[in-house]
Amino acid sequence: MKSSEPSIADYVIADEPYYAPQGDEIDIFEAAYANRIPVLLKGPTGCGKTRFMEYMAYRLSRPLITVSCHDDLTASDLVGRYLIIGGETRWIDGPLSRAVREGAICYLDEVVEARKDTTVVIHPLADDRRVLPIEKTGELLRADERFCLAISYNPGYQSILKDLKQSTRQRFVAIEFRYPEASLEIDIVIRETELDQKTAALLVKYAGMTRNLKGNGLDEGASTRLLVHTGKLLSSGIEPRSAIRSAIAEALTDEPDMLAAVNELGAALF
Repeated sequence: MKSSEPSIADYVIADEPYYAPQGDEIDIFEAAYANRIPVLLKGPTGCGKTRFMEYMAYRLSRPLITVSCHDDLTASDLVGRYLIIGGETRWIDGPLSRAVREGAICYLDEVVEARKDTTVVIHPLADDRRVLPIEKTGELLRADERFCLAISYNPGYQSILKDLKQSTRQRFVAIEFRYPEASLEIDIVIRETELDQKTAALLVKYAGMTRNLKGNGLDEGASTRLLVHTGKLLSSGIEPRSAIRSAIAEALTDEPDMLAAVNELGAALF
């Protein structure tokens, strides 16, 4: 019976993703990769962490296997499990095991969302051992020399219950991401949406206004990702206030008074 499991080639990024560097993050990642040191990306949602990983995978010519972490993610989801296929019991690697074998980049997005007993399985991979014990098969899987482990999280959502333990974070080289400077963010919006300079500048100004409300009614302000979404709606002919309401305001909050305030900020600019 032919397996429906994707080929590792399916994880190769064929076309260069657009990424605008903010600092020396590319050099740091390449140095960490060359020295087989895992990488931790820190920053708010929608600031470019995932796009950065796609760009680095393309730049390093490595497949990128991404896992979006969540509360129900188990160690078996990462490592693998036995399945009955065609009447036979077969071991099927999880995304982490597959990346280790194939020399791919494994990116655990928002790793703090995973259960604590799940994240512990990455510890032997994230130090000098670079091994993955597979208890169910008794295998001690040694990482291909091209394997890279990267994780990300948003410090703004940290809490006692969802924190990255020191025993985990001190295994990684950390790269901090912030929202781009206004001039760079304008260029990104124009590049991604084909908006005119004036409209892109207004969107970035609006984003800055919402980011000033963080901690004063909003958990997060408008991300670069949301600006790109808004710009694409505008480029498709959606009226500015409607685009801002749908792509930004409604995405940021459900609280009626804050929703009205965020919409008013947009109406004042557009």
